Amino acid sequence: MDFTVKPGDDFENYAGGIWIKNNPVPAKETRWGSFTILRDFNVKAVREILMESAADKSAKPGSVKRRVGDFYTAAMDSLAIEKAGFTPVIPDYKRAGSVQDAAQVIDEVIYERTNGVANPLFGFFVGQDRKHPTIMVAQFSQGGTSMPDRDYYLKADPRTKKIQAAHSTYITTLFVLAGETEESAKKKAEIIFALEKKLAAAQMSRVEMRDPYKTYSKFSVGDFTKKSPSFDWASTLTKLKATGQDSILVNSPKFFSLADSLLKATPIGEWQAYLQWNVLRSAAPYLSKPFVDASFAYNQALSGQKIQTPRWQRMSSLTDGTIGELLGQLYVEKHFKPEAKMRMDEMIKNLVKAYEIRIKKLEWMSDVTKQKALDKLKAFTPKIGYPEKWRTYDGLEITSQTFYQNLRNAGKWSYEDMVSQLGKPVDKKRFGMTPPTVNAYYNPVNNEIVFPAGILQFPFFHMDADDAFNYGGIGAVIGHEISHGFDDSGSQYDKDGTLRNWWTPEDLTKFKALSKLLQEQYDAYTVLDSVHVNGKLTLGENIGDLGGLNAADEACKMTKQGQSNKKIDGFTHDQRFFLAWAQV
Repeated sequence: MDFTVKPGDDFENYAGGIWIKNNPVPAKETRWGSFTILRDFNVKAVREILMESAADKSAKPGSVKRRVGDFYTAAMDSLAIEKAGFTPVIPDYKRAGSVQDAAQVIDEVIYERTNGVANPLFGFFVGQDRKHPTIMVAQFSQGGTSMPDRDYYLKADPRTKKIQAAHSTYITTLFVLAGETEESAKKKAEIIFALEKKLAAAQMSRVEMRDPYKTYSKFSVGDFTKKSPSFDWASTLTKLKATGQDSILVNSPKFFSLADSLLKATPIGEWQAYLQWNVLRSAAPYLSKPFVDASFAYNQALSGQKIQTPRWQRMSSLTDGTIGELLGQLYVEKHFKPEAKMRMDEMIKNLVKAYEIRIKKLEWMSDVTKQKALDKLKAFTPKIGYPEKWRTYDGLEITSQTFYQNLRNAGKWSYEDMVSQLGKPVDKKRFGMTPPTVNAYYNPVNNEIVFPAGILQFPFFHMDADDAFNYGGIGAVIGHEISHGFDDSGSQYDKDGTLRNWWTPEDLTKFKALSKLLQEQYDAYTVLDSVHVNGKLTLGENIGDLGGLNAADEACKMTKQGQSNKKIDGFTHDQRFFLAWAQV
């Protein structure tokens, strides 16, 4: 805290100015604050678990500890990885470069996806039908590009051009490392950028992608085949192992029409280069040093990160991302107490009560809509810490000697696990994040709020801290996630998670008008110089923050400590609440 600053003049610097001055962003990071500090702490905790597991020779084959330890051992075996070089990828690289027509392009796209190689051309997943959330369906989405967003292809400002150049260099470097000549590699980079730019031009924007109605189109398999015949969707679904589907969901029909025309018009040599590129870029971070360095150089241009994250940290995060519910069992055992779950449950109940009070007090909302909002609030399902039932990864082969093959096996296992959900009841006990994750989420189709064990740590939460500290930290996060159920997107789902309108026309008009005011407020904020916040894109997060903080404040005042005038360290309960929020 900086006591030379008046809190009424500059609360941010009053609450954390000294910390900001004394804690520059570390060279291996792109940002630094409470979330990243806790992530850094957690990845170190994960590393300890992984090293202990790898060193435990008494762990039985097939046990959680052995499998986790074997995965990390292989991931950290730099000598074996350097010796292997490009060799593990050669069969897939050659296969991708041997396609001869559009049908074989589709077959290769399917092969790469189902075998844990890459995810080219379009997105595919199995998920709940937003209008019928008890049903798991095959869903297709726009994709096919390798830069973070369509705008990286379509804009022409100096920063974007610099990133495009880095992207081209990255493609060229990987092809040279794969054995191509410099001239051939540069030509392929030009071809790939041009093809991906065409795909990007057909994609919806990030703002459009936030609209659950705009991204919902249901087709019979036959009708969608008429719109994009090159894909032969009945055959494609069979090859994707998504059998028994009479209809499919598509988030952007326009994109698939464009992809269909590209399949017909693009020379096969260009598709060969594109498919090989997808093999290379997916594998590069996990191959020998020249590939890893090329991957980092490109990401450096994107993010500004100064030095590469240490290997142990990258591999610890990778282990969590790959077999997180095996690792999660060991993490929870060491770092998450049952008492924390009980305390969180109590806080969530208080936040829900606070929301109930706030909804009832709304002057602009009719009683009819209020009752439906309260019904939805009452139906919220909280998940805290870790899943009731762990995924066991049965059938996933992991050895301590074959790092890249472990990744391939895991990718294939994850795909099989996903498609196995078709035709089965929705498993609402699943978590969408691993236990060590420092984050939380609201899932509209299940109407659930989820808080992994990883975020239930200092500085967001502490079992021995006063209520002001905890409600200003994790309490506001709880409120934020509840607010997502009523933001511009989540408000379009009812209490059962069905995408349908439950608002009166008048109330919906008022809500949109209030949302527009908040959007315009954030549109006026500048991040750097003339770079403005995109208020429409951030609207859901802004509603989450403001609604969550207000509800957390109200919930905190329900506690005994919240009704007390007792000061701690010279600060009142209210002051400590807002200081806690400012410091996370």
